[in-house]
Amino acid sequence: MKKIGMIGIGMMGHGIASNLLKHGQSLSVLEHPGNQPLDTLRAHGAQTFKTPKELAAHSDLVILCVTGTPQVEAVLMGEDGVLKGMQPGTIVIDCSTAVPSSTEKVAELVMASGGKFLDAPMTRTPKEAAEGRLNLLVGGDVALFEECKHILSCFAENIVHVGAIGAGHRMKLLHNYVSLGSVTLLAEAAACAELAGVNAQTFVDVLAMGGGWGAALERLKPFLVSGDPSGLRFTLANALKDLSYYNAMAQDTQADHTVADAVKRTLEIACTQGDPQSLMPQIIPLFVQRKSNAS
Repeated sequence: MKKIGMIGIGMMGHGIASNLLKHGQSLSVLEHPGNQPLDTLRAHGAQTFKTPKELAAHSDLVILCVTGTPQVEAVLMGEDGVLKGMQPGTIVIDCSTAVPSSTEKVAELVMASGGKFLDAPMTRTPKEAAEGRLNLLVGGDVALFEECKHILSCFAENIVHVGAIGAGHRMKLLHNYVSLGSVTLLAEAAACAELAGVNAQTFVDVLAMGGGWGAALERLKPFLVSGDPSGLRFTLANALKDLSYYNAMAQDTQADHTVADAVKRTLEIACTQGDPQSLMPQIIPLFVQRKSNAS
């Protein structure tokens, strides 16, 4: 059995860690102020370490589940980072959302230090993380993917190998652009419906009967009909980060990003005018408020 170390015990990471322990894996986690409470993990046998270097020195496999590219680079390359403590043969699996060009860079550093690397970003929500039903999009060597698949299956329902290192993060950004772009579009339409006097339930029902039906509508529906934003536990700040990463990837590949840039600017305005830690459904009243302020 591999000794697993995990860095990033937030809303998603806590569910991943819980399911690793539930499946009998040996787990250590990094102590960090941004973590969810660690008491239940400790109670089920998780060890804790104070630096990525210490954690890596005691691990055969290190899972990263941090906010984004700056945090990935910091925990790997910092003064007390993973690269300073990892042993030859250590596997690093990055489940974060990151800029693919950075992913390729850090993977090279991991391999130059004698380690192995997979990028395995996830889709779905904290609910599925807690249930062990995430989707994973994995980039890296096929043989290494197969070696690690039984560990990934402890917390994921659907695991797709999408290509070489970096391909997982590219697919994740494509997925989140489509998902968050759809939510932003629907939120703007919902605000227009409210200002036009269209009943929210009618708005939802009519879209659901036609081409407007989809995951984005289902996740916004609880907020539209009852004011409950928990259908999409994803913050405006995280959405802006992901759209920024997508736009950077599109620029790197010289792909058109006209619509993506408009979504990014919309989220920038929302984060400036509202609370960046608000959940995505809460962008709807911001759209309504902007119209009121302009009148």
